[in-house]
Amino acid sequence: MKRYFSQFTVFAISLAFCGYACNRTPAETKAGQQKSAEAEVIEIKVEFEDHTGASEKFETIELESGDQVTRVAEGGWLTMDVPVVVPGRYQTEVRLASASEKVVTCWVETYIDNTDGRTYNITGSLEFPGSENEDQLITVSKDGSPLNKGVHKMKIHVEGGEASVDWIRFTLLKEHQITPETLTQNTEGEEWVVVWSDEFDQGSLPDPAKWTYDIGNWGWGNNELQYYTEARSKNARIEDGNLIIESHKSDMQEKWTSARLTTRGKTTFVYGRIEIRAKVPVGKGNWSAGWTLGDKYVDEKSWPYCGEIDIMECVGYEIDDETGNGLHHASVHCGAYYFKLNNQPTGITEVNSMNSEYHLYAIEWTPDYIKAYVDDVHYFTYEDTSDSLTWPFNEPQNIILNLAMGGGWGGAQGMDESVTSQQIVIDHVRVYERK
Repeated sequence: MKRYFSQFTVFAISLAFCGYACNRTPAETKAGQQKSAEAEVIEIKVEFEDHTGASEKFETIELESGDQVTRVAEGGWLTMDVPVVVPGRYQTEVRLASASEKVVTCWVETYIDNTDGRTYNITGSLEFPGSENEDQLITVSKDGSPLNKGVHKMKIHVEGGEASVDWIRFTLLKEHQITPETLTQNTEGEEWVVVWSDEFDQGSLPDPAKWTYDIGNWGWGNNELQYYTEARSKNARIEDGNLIIESHKSDMQEKWTSARLTTRGKTTFVYGRIEIRAKVPVGKGNWSAGWTLGDKYVDEKSWPYCGEIDIMECVGYEIDDETGNGLHHASVHCGAYYFKLNNQPTGITEVNSMNSEYHLYAIEWTPDYIKAYVDDVHYFTYEDTSDSLTWPFNEPQNIILNLAMGGGWGGAQGMDESVTSQQIVIDHVRVYERK
């Protein structure tokens, strides 16, 4: 018998005292911070029989175990309201069963009521391998889903086969960090002078006074394959005066691991010259990036209105495996122009020996324009300052360094299956102002 729910939603928000990474040894804790048995866990759980809406392809049933689940046909969906009290990065878990012989996937969408026509996928594909026993419930999860404070109108999609879904749970992994310091650079004068830098010549891990880590494997809005870890030397370390960001295949029970460093929570910047001296890898499937993201970013609804400036961006399939010669991109993303509209302003230039020689990737950012350079050769200018949708760049931006694997752009031509690791080598990151 089919039963429809439209008005009633039950939420369970609990504070428990249990370590959410306690099933891992310290070295293998993906988030990098060992949680003690006394750590407070913030959890939001929604039972699917109490959903707020659904496609026509569903029914509510009771399993032999006594669990009440909602059976959703292939291509079906359920909606729910999820109250988030603490903004941050969450683990998303879905409890479900399926007797399908095929791999069934589900994914979670938030802000389904947005007026921009956007699809905010915050989990990527959650894969369920299927079971001969349709009553066997299994929990699948992704880490790092970004959620801002407030009531989120969400939708869970089921694809690849029929599934019986029990509940969805969000557990806070890392609270959103407010950036305490903003450096606003003078852009008038005769010469550029360094006001902030990391020369990567101290310690064995990235300087915690300058960098924090984004964590997880939720796809990062681009269906990327990697799990970004925290404070794990295999993925991010200081070595021979360089920052090494290194990705590894089939690592920690993940398709790939890597690292993503950000100055958010430490220092954010307005204007100036930002430069990154680096070597990037060849090989089909990688996606190297040094960029800025608006400090107003909390979750996916913040982007692209918060602004993004791509200083160093390239993908392995555009770089020759033997010579290292390839293409480098600089772009800006904002409310008026961004890649999901396929209209982002972009400059592309050829660079030789990208993997074997250091190159200097830089922008000069003023109240009137953003100019991009490679090895001090100018090749791109953006100067649409007409309104807040085209120019959010009078607001603070954080610097981000990361190496992604796969995804909509990095994996557009597939993955080189013979590659088991990749790395970016970064000599320095510097921010200048004029004097």
